[in-house]
Amino acid sequence: MIRRLFDIIANNAVPAVFIIISAFAIPLSGYSASYLIQELLTRIGRNSFLILSLLIPIMAGMGLNFGMVLGAMAGQIGLLFICDWGIVGIPGIVLACLIGTPIAIILGIFCGHVLNRAKGREMVTSYILGFFINGVYQMVVLYLMGWIIPITNPALLLSRGYGVRNAVSLLGIRGILDNLIPTVITGTQGAGQFFNAQGGNPFILLQIPLIDGSIRIPLATLIVIALFCVFIIWFRKTKLGQDMRAIGQNQAVSDSAGIPVNRTRIIAIVISTVLACYGQIIYLQNMGTLNTYNSHDQAGMFSIAALLIGGASVSRASIANVFLGVILFHLMFIVAPVAGKNLIGDAQIGEYFRVFVSYGIIAIALVLHAWKRNREREAARRSLRGNKGGE
Repeated sequence: MIRRLFDIIANNAVPAVFIIISAFAIPLSGYSASYLIQELLTRIGRNSFLILSLLIPIMAGMGLNFGMVLGAMAGQIGLLFICDWGIVGIPGIVLACLIGTPIAIILGIFCGHVLNRAKGREMVTSYILGFFINGVYQMVVLYLMGWIIPITNPALLLSRGYGVRNAVSLLGIRGILDNLIPTVITGTQGAGQFFNAQGGNPFILLQIPLIDGSIRIPLATLIVIALFCVFIIWFRKTKLGQDMRAIGQNQAVSDSAGIPVNRTRIIAIVISTVLACYGQIIYLQNMGTLNTYNSHDQAGMFSIAALLIGGASVSRASIANVFLGVILFHLMFIVAPVAGKNLIGDAQIGEYFRVFVSYGIIAIALVLHAWKRNREREAARRSLRGNKGGE
């Protein structure tokens, strides 16, 4: 009983700590409920697809896919091309996905083959592989684009005539998916003000008296995320999904059962990489600006940190962990700077705390994973000794 209670506390310690931190930080920040809900809805729509792309490699026993940044780079290359060609709106997003997909597939196959040669060390290998491919990506966008790869839009190029600028405006697709089905929740007092400010644009309007302002919901983005969740639930029940789950539990037994272990692991990484490509496009259309050389780095680290904060582990993750994690992690992002300023007088304290938590939570998850594996091995040894004694 005590051991079971200890396991429950260990598995839920991180979400509990963040709930406690948020409970103290929210009143200190002084933000209204409508502002916090608006920010959380925006960040859920912006980040959830990226975090969901991590679930399939975990299901296949490959741990946290730090190599998801490969898919993010593929999505950014697709966005650079549609900016050069001047394609805007939903057609621009679709074309960026079509351009990024084959690149993500190639990178995913390469990553899968590398990880098959580093079984048991997939996370650190994919992390270092991300640095390697990042070097290739930067060579392409900094030297080849505009020189060998034709880029005709001078607004994208550096003054020397080749290489992409550090910041690229995505004004043509900014918020295009978020605003595709405009939906607003308001209090009874805020509805008229919102419509006046928006100039009479047609919105689906829901009025809730408890809301003290207007909350705009990225409904189309949330629908896409919901469809992705349905896909994951369906995928787990397919033959391929069952094979991945079997491999995640025991590779040796799966291989003896006739499951192509290496091929299935490659497929898991390819799917995750392609989905990360789409997730990065959704993320950047919300932001409206592409940081050419750094956007993908933040996407990988913050997505993994959010998943772990939601209660996931290196070997176990669910859709519920994704949404709990994105709420807790980004709630801290919203309130920490202002809470730090109001408490200590320096908003930078909150920024330091965010960075500390982002990297620290990953380190804690890896330490807990190693500790649990050692404990399981020790339990297996004890059971074998008990069997021998019984004989």
